Amino acid sequence: MTARQLKSLTQRFAPAMGVMLVLNFWVALSSIQASPSLAGCPVFPADNLWNTSVEDLPVDPNSNAYIETIGADRGMHPDFGSGTWAGSPIGIPYTIVDGSQPEVDVVFDYADESDPGPYPIPVDAPIEGGSLSSGDRHVLVFDRDFCMLYELYAAYPQPDGSWEAGSGAVFDLRSNTLRPEGWTSADAAGLPIFPGLVRYDEVASGEIQHALRFTAPQTRRSYVWPARHFASSLTEANYPPMGKRFRLKSDFDISGFSEEVQVILRALKKYGMILADNGSAWYLSGAPDPLWDNDVLVGELSRVTGSEFEAVDETALMVDPDSGQALQSVDPGSTPAQGPDDPGGSGGGNGCFIASSRNHWSNWKSPSKWTVPISFVSSNLKKFLKINM
Repeated sequence: MTARQLKSLTQRFAPAMGVMLVLNFWVALSSIQASPSLAGCPVFPADNLWNTSVEDLPVDPNSNAYIETIGADRGMHPDFGSGTWAGSPIGIPYTIVDGSQPEVDVVFDYADESDPGPYPIPVDAPIEGGSLSSGDRHVLVFDRDFCMLYELYAAYPQPDGSWEAGSGAVFDLRSNTLRPEGWTSADAAGLPIFPGLVRYDEVASGEIQHALRFTAPQTRRSYVWPARHFASSLTEANYPPMGKRFRLKSDFDISGFSEEVQVILRALKKYGMILADNGSAWYLSGAPDPLWDNDVLVGELSRVTGSEFEAVDETALMVDPDSGQALQSVDPGSTPAQGPDDPGGSGGGNGCFIASSRNHWSNWKSPSKWTVPISFVSSNLKKFLKINM
């Protein structure tokens, strides 16, 4: 949204809605700057669950059982680093494209739970584990001009430039919209992968402002908000469900760790980490980077065992079960807020005007209407912020 458009909106609505409401509007807009970002795009709105602190939330009653099941004595492990391991890059890579990147067809094995193509994926997009990998083979594409995220699982490039993949998902990085309930994504939990990665640029800046992604060997045949999908046949309550969030205990002493690892540990205390896939115990996901020091990462994170974590109850953060929007001021004893009357289930978001040629705008009411979804501004203002173009 340009300064001219903001001024016009203020002039238009101030007489009808009062000075205080306009001030709230400006305060809300200023908080958008707190969102994690990359290449000029927010990585979801500031009030998105990925970007919301959980340091004051209550401990989940099943926390101890979850910790024991995953491994109380097992140390953390960075599933990312520099160089290669067994000939493959270490971590989940991503590539940044601009709006001129051609879109190509993608054929999915699980087409009924995948967002249809085409996707703007370069023919040489990096693949998790390398081109010869037999693993998850994730491909992540970040469109910096349209602020869209494209993710594939089990991705294989084809000679004609198209791709074949197990599943795929598209995320509008300016929106809080979750995937349809019961749908997978490129991740088992039906969540985006990119926002949960540990990235070297963020560590080097001195702060990670979002939750991280991790795996566990065994999960339950269920999921909790914000996850949308399970990947297990186990039903016992000691197994953690997909989407369960864990945080590093507040009294864990991080003073003896390197500066870079301290940044990661502070994020785990404030934002925690979300269980997103089946895998090795306490494996923390990140993006490869030549500047990582593998010896430091592995040696220091292994000192942080499962017993130093606790599962949290995120119930009080939820605004709408179909939205990733999270309440930003939570009384630990409060009950969940009622969802917004947004039939699209978008839960708002810190939106702005986007002139886009991409065809992934499923939550918009019609092509002729563009919505400025500022989810945490007064609901009255939200009803008025619809501009015909």
